[in-house]
Amino acid sequence: MTDFAASDLAAIYPAPSPRVIAKARPEIDAHAKKFIGMSPFCVLATSGLDGSVDASPRGGNPGFIHVAGPKALLMPDRSGNNRIDSFRNIVEGSGFVQLIFFVPGIDETLRVGGKGKVSVDPDLMASMVEFGKPPRAVLHIDVHEAYFHCGKALMRSKLWAGETRVERAVMPSIGEVIHDQTGLGERESQEVIYERYKTQL
Repeated sequence: MTDFAASDLAAIYPAPSPRVIAKARPEIDAHAKKFIGMSPFCVLATSGLDGSVDASPRGGNPGFIHVAGPKALLMPDRSGNNRIDSFRNIVEGSGFVQLIFFVPGIDETLRVGGKGKVSVDPDLMASMVEFGKPPRAVLHIDVHEAYFHCGKALMRSKLWAGETRVERAVMPSIGEVIHDQTGLGERESQEVIYERYKTQL
């Protein structure tokens, strides 16, 4: 495998069309706002000071990420595994973030890029109670760019098609996986997962 330069990539891939360039907007418009309001799931990507990259799944009720304005998103942070990779990257690194929003049944996705900062403002957290609990913190994102991806990836993967749905039994439970990976007793592994989910929900 050889290292590719920009000129090599340009020889393989044609330049994007003007329409593709134009669809990248500098803010959240009405279409993006509606999509975010329907989305129960997104992936948050951040980069660390050392150049490492993290991608973290985030979910809640549809619209769990709030559109606070054309240039602002508010993401509540619920209980998880306490690794806080994303927040550590934001606080210690550049602060730049990328999100991809999904809406079940829609093949297109929405990508939003910007710069994040972490807030623990009590009034803000009190306004974002979900599952009966306020978030531990709120990620405020200053939006720099938003654009819709075409549905080719999800169409090729048949992500929303019923016939591609995998039966849960084909994969070990998360407790069994942790037991195999760490050597923790299976019961102890299950208890760890149960306590995590209990506090999250």
